[in-house]
Amino acid sequence: MSNSPLLDELSLRALAGLRQTPKRLPSMYFYDDEGSRLFQRIMCLPGYYLTEAEREILAHQWPKLLDAFTPDGRPFELIELGSGDGSKTLELCAAFDKTGVDFSYVPVDISPHALGSLLKAFDWRLPGLRVQARTGDYFSGWRQPGNGQRQIVMFMGSNLGNMSLDEARAFLKQIRSHMQEGDGLLLGLDLMKNPHTLLAAYNDPEGVTAAFNLNLLRRLNRELGMNFKLDRFSHYASYSPLDGTARSFLVSLDKQTVRSTRVDLQLQFEPGESIYTEQSQKYSPAMIQQLAQDSGFAPKLHLQDGQGRYCVSFWQAIQRGTQPQNDLSLTI
Repeated sequence: MSNSPLLDELSLRALAGLRQTPKRLPSMYFYDDEGSRLFQRIMCLPGYYLTEAEREILAHQWPKLLDAFTPDGRPFELIELGSGDGSKTLELCAAFDKTGVDFSYVPVDISPHALGSLLKAFDWRLPGLRVQARTGDYFSGWRQPGNGQRQIVMFMGSNLGNMSLDEARAFLKQIRSHMQEGDGLLLGLDLMKNPHTLLAAYNDPEGVTAAFNLNLLRRLNRELGMNFKLDRFSHYASYSPLDGTARSFLVSLDKQTVRSTRVDLQLQFEPGESIYTEQSQKYSPAMIQQLAQDSGFAPKLHLQDGQGRYCVSFWQAIQRGTQPQNDLSLTI
């Protein structure tokens, strides 16, 4: 088995998930180089409204964000967790740069391919901007900025929704533990809406989302010596209005056995048996308010796209143990 810490982590988490009932795989490992390329295609699909809605908010309402980031004029460090190729953030940074505000950009991503594309784009468009890319885990190498800079942490693309509410709460608390009082957190959060709209976003007729889901098996074959046959699994997406969660699965089309040549693993699949690969939580205003309160933040700004499908929410880190007051801006 590879000595890479990243592959070791993949091995442990993937093996643990595949041995569960029902079987599951960690969605964070969708994003190898091929997965990142496929996701860039997904973001351009007509039914995948999330990227379009987030871009609209950032493109048209960035002055409100800049005011929230710099209430006292202090310089800030913009840290983007899971930056991908940075295409949305490039436009935001370009808008900020034109104002002359003092800031730097720290993209953090698991994919070297995505960060390579990002650095080239930023160097061409904003050669004077200080950019310090970090490859790997969100929290590895996290440092406090110097010169009295405020940290503004971005976690966009509705990535928080890939976690259960308990996981999201723990993750947000971990982010808060790296921040100082007055630092900020910018979140992209998908809102509850018509189930038909949601299903169209996660099961496109072109089959790009299916290829993205199945690529997880291809990666396990390559890196863990598995022998998954991709044509014997099918992508399936669902949405439950009861809990506001979209879920994705890989469903076995027949009875089959899957083995690994590198680890001690043999999996039996029955026809119709599934691997749970991803969830995407959709939020109500009350859920957003509660998550912020539970995690040590106070919501300060809540922006929506023109159709009310999606929101970008800015939270401020507050003194630990302080209970934030309700923010009426969260009313939708």
